[in-house]
Amino acid sequence: MALPEINLRDYHYQLPEDRIAQHPLSKRDASKLLVYSDRSISHGRFSDIGNYLPKDSTLVFNDTRVIPARLQFYKNTGAAIEIFLLHPLLPVSDLNTAMQAQGCSTWSCMIGNLKRWKMSQQLQMTLMVEGLEVSLTASQISNNQVKLSWDPAELPFLELIKNAGQVPLPPYMKRAAQPEDRKRYQTVYSRAHGAVAAPTAGLHFTDSILKSLESQGVTKEYLTLHVGAGTFQPIKTESVTDHPMHGEQISITKKSIDHLMNAKNLIAVGTTSLRTLESLYWYGVKLINNLGNEFHIRKLAPYQQYHNLPDFSQSLEAVKVHMETKKLETLDGHTEIFIFPPYHIKSCVGLVTNFHLPASSLILLVAAFIGDDWYRVYHEALKEGYRFLSYGDTSLLLPSIHN
Repeated sequence: MALPEINLRDYHYQLPEDRIAQHPLSKRDASKLLVYSDRSISHGRFSDIGNYLPKDSTLVFNDTRVIPARLQFYKNTGAAIEIFLLHPLLPVSDLNTAMQAQGCSTWSCMIGNLKRWKMSQQLQMTLMVEGLEVSLTASQISNNQVKLSWDPAELPFLELIKNAGQVPLPPYMKRAAQPEDRKRYQTVYSRAHGAVAAPTAGLHFTDSILKSLESQGVTKEYLTLHVGAGTFQPIKTESVTDHPMHGEQISITKKSIDHLMNAKNLIAVGTTSLRTLESLYWYGVKLINNLGNEFHIRKLAPYQQYHNLPDFSQSLEAVKVHMETKKLETLDGHTEIFIFPPYHIKSCVGLVTNFHLPASSLILLVAAFIGDDWYRVYHEALKEGYRFLSYGDTSLLLPSIHN
């Protein structure tokens, strides 16, 4: 597939400031639901989403769990230094393992008020963890790398940041995190700690909705993509394809691969689930074309020339064979996949997704999924008073589904 010339202005729309949801609704499933099906648009409530799903649907959820990634330190002068954890570097870069690190851990970070923090200065805080006094020290390794050390060293890193950190709300929420965000900025099915941003399409689901969908014959599958802060990064490059896509860690079990191979109508819950499924497809393509077995999908991998392009099930069959050969029950990898028009989605017939920022990589993904109708969908959502972004309302996109 040749790389297209994309004019980012074609993916812009006017988003009034007051349409950006600053707080969640009192009930998760009370949000509005815009349904785009076979080019027609209708409106409902998220609590009724089961009425709009095609027959034999399988919902694919991202079960990542947001970590309290904002650490606030104070110098003796009173100046505040904020350390925003992005991804671990040492002793390991694997998020699942990094959560269990003891004594010290080095992370790639964004640092607020960096000019006030000299390289030679150490920052310290004291906190209580289950009645135990813990001392936490931050030292700069470079302008974007920070070593965190704590005593007692036996305390796992995850338990440390649960007590020391704050919820990393997106930058367009013009407020500090509040106690309610600890719960509401997580999906009810979140499990694997490591994200620094929530897979927000899943925030609308409740346990009762999941049970109701199951009773309707809707099946579920879970995978993990640890969402990075790069998801909020605006496109600033002159050429859209030069935009530096963020790398994110993926994890999926062989059992899940089996289920996905045989599912009829896959519905991705969120852009992160869709990006994971498409990354799995391209990993299978890589294996089939004998291009190595490293599970690392580069941002423009889908736009290369390949001798053999299988369908989704065939590609996952190659992934399954690889896992069986390597005796892997869980497949871990990374993806930087960049999905933009005229990319053709390989995995899903539907997508549950919130409403995204203008001229963003996520708008490009939606445009790849439903074509130029993305603008009609967004115009309709604005006209009908939908709330936008992470704590906003949502949509079910079904480009051409026939029961």
